[in-house]
Amino acid sequence: MRSPRSVKSLEKLGRVRLSESFFLRDFLYSEISQIESIANIPDYPDVAIEAGTNLCEKVLEPIQRVLGRVSIRSGYRSPSVNSMGARNKNQYNCSSNERNYAHHIWDYPDKHGNIGATACIVVNSFVPYYEQTGDWQALAWWIHDNIESYSSQFYHPKLAAFNIRWAQVPEKTIQSYIAPKGYLTRPGMENHTGCHADAYGNYLSTIC
Repeated sequence: MRSPRSVKSLEKLGRVRLSESFFLRDFLYSEISQIESIANIPDYPDVAIEAGTNLCEKVLEPIQRVLGRVSIRSGYRSPSVNSMGARNKNQYNCSSNERNYAHHIWDYPDKHGNIGATACIVVNSFVPYYEQTGDWQALAWWIHDNIESYSSQFYHPKLAAFNIRWAQVPEKTIQSYIAPKGYLTRPGMENHTGCHADAYGNYLSTIC
């Protein structure tokens, strides 16, 4: 599939269904794109569709089936959009294109040739629990224990929104900008394996 060059072809691309609940158009909105007037369109739509389908089918849909509606805060970024975000890092807080290949830039593989896709999401049912308790780790550990195909999670203070990634070679890491900042877990840490149900039982009781 060629990269769209008309409204009609972009509409057609946006109608591509990545999973039961998600279409590609859900992931193309970008504040940087809007403000800076830069098109947020994949150069290689077939790769973006493949990576996005895996993200939606293997990660987002399983979360939504159990925890309820997932809201998309951001998803795909074209290299041009991400580059603008990286050049204005203090304002837009984007990593370099090279670091975002196979992350927010879905249609370019990483330096090892592997594809991946990241979206920043909010789990709506988690927001009241998080605002009352400040406990972002409950959601992180539930995903770690129950979503086998996730690659990484990275949490932000507002609404406990977090970047979640699917990748051909999963990393299985959890990081946060919310205290305690840094890595919650990654391969090699003692807490990486086993069941962590004690960490999220209180949250699950609020949605049952």
